[in-house]
Amino acid sequence: MNENRDLYATLLGIQSPWFVTAVDVRAKDEEVVVTIQARPDTQHTCPTCGAACPGYDSRPRQWRHLDTCQFKTTLRADVPRVNCKEHGILQIRTPWAEPGSGFTVLMEGLIIDWLRETSILGVSRLMRLSWDQIDGVMQRAVRRGLARRQLKAFERLGVDETSAQKGHRYVTVVTDMASGNVLHVADDRKTESLDEFWALLTPKQLAAVEVVAMDMCAAYIRSARRHVPNADSKICFDRFHVAKILNEAVNAVR
Repeated sequence: MNENRDLYATLLGIQSPWFVTAVDVRAKDEEVVVTIQARPDTQHTCPTCGAACPGYDSRPRQWRHLDTCQFKTTLRADVPRVNCKEHGILQIRTPWAEPGSGFTVLMEGLIIDWLRETSILGVSRLMRLSWDQIDGVMQRAVRRGLARRQLKAFERLGVDETSAQKGHRYVTVVTDMASGNVLHVADDRKTESLDEFWALLTPKQLAAVEVVAMDMCAAYIRSARRHVPNADSKICFDRFHVAKILNEAVNAVR
């Protein structure tokens, strides 16, 4: 029915050259399948450089969308590929989904909102998706955030280790102490773990660091000395570990 096609085109924000060709409501399976197509006379562009390119072929793709009431909703489309003189044969971008994702942008947005409230396992149960699917959405969101992030000059940094899971597996966490934002997470608690963060900063940003708060971890001290100018005057040990060593010294004297 034209009304259904128009409805989903509006809900999905589908605009030319794309249009909804069919809406299949499968009541028995509690599923709605929306088929989308690009107009055959459309000249598409290279997703890398944006140049207008001749068409090459198309590949069938599908994406999970927000449920229609209680019905699972899936989008399907034959997505064209173009032949770019510079970048070769590439699949064009669709306006409703990120490249490489099996979910629409709106669906990924809902999953990310749920992840702020509960665990991956909890979200997978609520949304009837696998743990790996939810984790994939989260990883893509993190990559997009890191790509948009611009590291400014940080005056006060905190470096700490935290247990990632049982079995004494640790990760290194670097925090901007002014805002409380986590700037970097790396596996283990080695010198190389903290080296990864310093490598992200320019010489000007490294020189702007005034304080690096940490425990008395030799690996972290070594890394700060390698990268931060005048590190010995900027390293600040946390009070807990200083007090712990003082108490041990007093007990030894006793």
